Amino acid sequence: MNLTHASFAGLDLLASAVLLIDEGQIVRYINAAGENLLAVSSRSVVGKTLASFCTCSATLQGALDNGLNNNWGYTGQNIELQRCDGETLHINCTVTPLRPDVAAGVRLLLELQPIEHHLTATREERLIEQQQASRELIRNLAHEIKNPLGGIRGAAQLLEHELAHLANAPSLKEYTQVIIKEADRLQDLMQRLLTPHRAMLPATVNIHEILERVRSLLRAEFLGSLSVRRDYDTSLPELVGDREQLIQAVLNIARNAAQAMNGEGEIILRTRSLRQVTLAKKRYRLAMEIKVIDNGPGIPDAIRERMFYPLVSGREGGSGLGLTIAQNFIHHHHGSIDCASRPGNTVFTLRLPIEQA
Repeated sequence: MNLTHASFAGLDLLASAVLLIDEGQIVRYINAAGENLLAVSSRSVVGKTLASFCTCSATLQGALDNGLNNNWGYTGQNIELQRCDGETLHINCTVTPLRPDVAAGVRLLLELQPIEHHLTATREERLIEQQQASRELIRNLAHEIKNPLGGIRGAAQLLEHELAHLANAPSLKEYTQVIIKEADRLQDLMQRLLTPHRAMLPATVNIHEILERVRSLLRAEFLGSLSVRRDYDTSLPELVGDREQLIQAVLNIARNAAQAMNGEGEIILRTRSLRQVTLAKKRYRLAMEIKVIDNGPGIPDAIRERMFYPLVSGREGGSGLGLTIAQNFIHHHHGSIDCASRPGNTVFTLRLPIEQA
């Protein structure tokens, strides 16, 4: 009896990774969450030993041996597992022996749950709550500041006009122009603080058209040796979203990267499909993942935990609004955004649902 995908299609609905293993520790089945977690495809690993595509810790290997030899179950926390790409995962795992008559040839059910996902989800919820409170406070302040700024600018213009007949009017105009220009700069800042709250204009969009628009804008803005490389999964379907918001979200992230590298270095725009993922506490059968990868200096440790907060910037002269606006727009689309950074490799990961939960 051969195991087919249809035989265990229900396991594809689970959020945790599930593998079915036979007497020789050969994988007979892996669900969608397992493919995502271990960065493999079912076609490439079914029929191969578990050890051929990941390295188990001694604890996990012992649990598998005991399950086969002694019919013992096992549940462990914070177990290390190294993927074939070299990344080390910390997981909670359960090994469950199966009766031979449950499925021909299958002896063990291995369930893996990454600790990082739980920690990331908890941290993301906490940060979102804090950021929402911060944004609301700043939005209210922006409204309060915006109106007096208009009065200050108008008064400076009137003063400039009244002083025009004086002999030293040109030197005095320099001071009134400072007031006018700084008022304009603050008005623009206030407007940018309030802009993310506009209503969405959803339509069917192609994510690669959006990324190509971002790519062309970057190449026009940074004429030096900046390289913007594509790594697209062209099989991705279209999604429903606000085209301008998505362009702005990705552009803000990519522009920050380009500015951190002084217009040099390399940025990679990568897309992939995801199956059975949870976004904003909802389960989606299909989603897309967009990565913006750069080889710049990395994000300073001092701001890494606060980089999505308004007015937090690691660059002199930066407004600290780019990532806040990007996060806001991605959340409008029921998606998620996170970042991993070290010198020479910064990766912003955007995940967007393709279909309804």
